[in-house]
Amino acid sequence: MSRRAPALPLLVLPLVLAAAPASAAPEKAAIFPVELLDPGVVGGRKPRPDEIRKLALVTEELRKALQAKGAVEPVDVAPQSAEIAKQAPLYKCEGCAAGIAKTLGADLAVTGYVEKGSNQIFNLNVVISDVTTGKIVRGGQVVIRADTDDTWAHAMRWVVKNRLLAEPLPNRS
Repeated sequence: MSRRAPALPLLVLPLVLAAAPASAAPEKAAIFPVELLDPGVVGGRKPRPDEIRKLALVTEELRKALQAKGAVEPVDVAPQSAEIAKQAPLYKCEGCAAGIAKTLGADLAVTGYVEKGSNQIFNLNVVISDVTTGKIVRGGQVVIRADTDDTWAHAMRWVVKNRLLAEPLPNRS
């Protein structure tokens, strides 16, 4: 003879379901192109073609990693490309990325840059800001110790996993 577990009273079941957190849709994020900072050149310089390709690669890795984790829903930044170019570099514009992101209907602005230390050592920095307050909600940095596509892509995936999304974004999950 088998024993059945006693059924929960009908009044308890709705309370149990009500206590389960509702899954909210991911917030919209303007993920801006990752930029290059070469402090060894006074006044800066434009990236070389190989650097442009690597910057595009890490920008795409950032977009894919944030979207795959369900952390954010990327918005298209192309409609504001003229303003982005005018304000660039975004890592120096003191919050202008939040204004551009707000114009695009985003809740978050995601910016990043690679600082060249030498021909083989780079620092990758990424920041997520709230567009309403302009405050940084999450940031991360990692050193890249070789100048290859694989090391740059791996560094971006590592920053997203271990710094940007190590815990749910504050007040966002």
